Amino acid sequence: MCDFAQCQDRLRSGNNHKRIGLAGILFVLAFSGPASYAAIEPTLVLSDTYDTPYTTETGDGFLDLIIKEAFHRAGLRLKMVRVSPERALLNANAGIEDGVSARIAGLEKNYPNLVRIPEKVLDFPFVAFVRQAKLTNANWETLAPLSVGHIQGWKIFEQNLKPGTPTTIVDTAEQLFTMLDKNRIDVALYERWLGLALAKKMGIKNVRVVEPALVDREMFIYLNKRLADNVPAITAALRALKADGTYTRICREKFAPFAASTTQCEVK
Repeated sequence: MCDFAQCQDRLRSGNNHKRIGLAGILFVLAFSGPASYAAIEPTLVLSDTYDTPYTTETGDGFLDLIIKEAFHRAGLRLKMVRVSPERALLNANAGIEDGVSARIAGLEKNYPNLVRIPEKVLDFPFVAFVRQAKLTNANWETLAPLSVGHIQGWKIFEQNLKPGTPTTIVDTAEQLFTMLDKNRIDVALYERWLGLALAKKMGIKNVRVVEPALVDREMFIYLNKRLADNVPAITAALRALKADGTYTRICREKFAPFAASTTQCEVK
């Protein structure tokens, strides 16, 4: 039994214990919420140079979804930032961004701070787009007499165009296709699906892809070498999402609007 004053003291003490207990719970929750989740899944920032259907502002392009899922399976989060092609490589090599989203093999020779994820993310068909030029077979030799254009930093073109080919180098794909539309160049060199999507977006008529492609190349994620410890996990994750059908499902969904051949989405 307790008198009135003693009972009030006990009640106050009990309430204080409850408050302390509640505060402790809130403290634990605060530090086991998004902040600790971010600590468990570090965010890697990849520079991206592409557009629909590969990447979009809303993050639902083919590369957005494939790399995000691979990173998630590897215990990482993904953030994509839009950077020009040449700047993307320079930034990743300097560690300003953590890597680049999809580039051809061999870049580590000229950018020694980059390491390549050995499992490819996709194949790129690099093609010639024409409007008036009567080009029926595109190769590096048949392009040599024509005026061609490509985007700065696209190494595949820089490395393979024959010396002396009249070449205009631009900063953006929009500039490239504007020049083609105004007949300032005979040929625009670009990736097939990016070019078709852009021509449609810009309302450019009578653009034709010269088939077959100049070259099909495997494309890879690169990371700055300080993040090389993540290479095995990302490699395994990419292989797993190909094995379980996730890769093919996303690919077919994203390329369906372009009536792309199903071979585009086959795992090779």
